[in-house]
Amino acid sequence: MSKSLRFVLLAVVLLLVLSACAAGANPAVDTPSADGDVAGFWLGLWQGIIVPITFIISLFSDTVSIYEVHNNGGWYDFGFVIGAGFFLGGSGAGAKSARRP
Repeated sequence: MSKSLRFVLLAVVLLLVLSACAAGANPAVDTPSADGDVAGFWLGLWQGIIVPITFIISLFSDTVSIYEVHNNGGWYDFGFVIGAGFFLGGSGAGAKSARRP
């Protein structure tokens, strides 16, 4: 098998795997949870910050999830991404360049 054929097959498999991970619609958007609240930006921000801890707990508990399904949509998502970026390396420190003489 030639290198180019292997590369094409690998690219197709990778594309299929990544497309299988695409998010679908959330039918619970804007519907209140059991306590009557809908998560917004600030709760999304907090849950994004604590996502590493929540993820570890969710591996051992069926009652804990890392994402609130009863949310207000885009603002919750925005807060979650910003919060996750705080912890997961979204600070831009890697873009810092060395001093040039």
